[in-house]
Amino acid sequence: MNHVNVTINGRQYRMACEEGQEPRLLRLAESLESRIESLRGKFGEIGDARLTVMAALTVCDELQDAGNRIRSLEQELVALSDVRSVAADRARATQTAVANALNAAADRIEKTTQVLNRTIGGGVAIG
Repeated sequence: MNHVNVTINGRQYRMACEEGQEPRLLRLAESLESRIESLRGKFGEIGDARLTVMAALTVCDELQDAGNRIRSLEQELVALSDVRSVAADRARATQTAVANALNAAADRIEKTTQVLNRTIGGGVAIG
């Protein structure tokens, strides 16, 4: 387990993290610190604890919005997958119907050709 020193709301904290996660933990701390500074700029000095709670609530709000958006996109993906499946089934059915129609037309053409050959073959010879 590795350790990183982060600064949140002007205070240093020693945090444990898995090996290789140090840069991520530092970025997260910088993001939270930036939110706190932004809130401090909007509301002034309203107390360290209150600023930290407000920043945490802002992060939670964004996380909840992102979760809702992910669920919405997952539902949309399922719906699109269902539509794709129906479209593929229709395409297969259309392909089968076209193939059957072509085979039927070919059969009619072949029968007509046989009738014509018999008519010409049994008719008057030219010569």
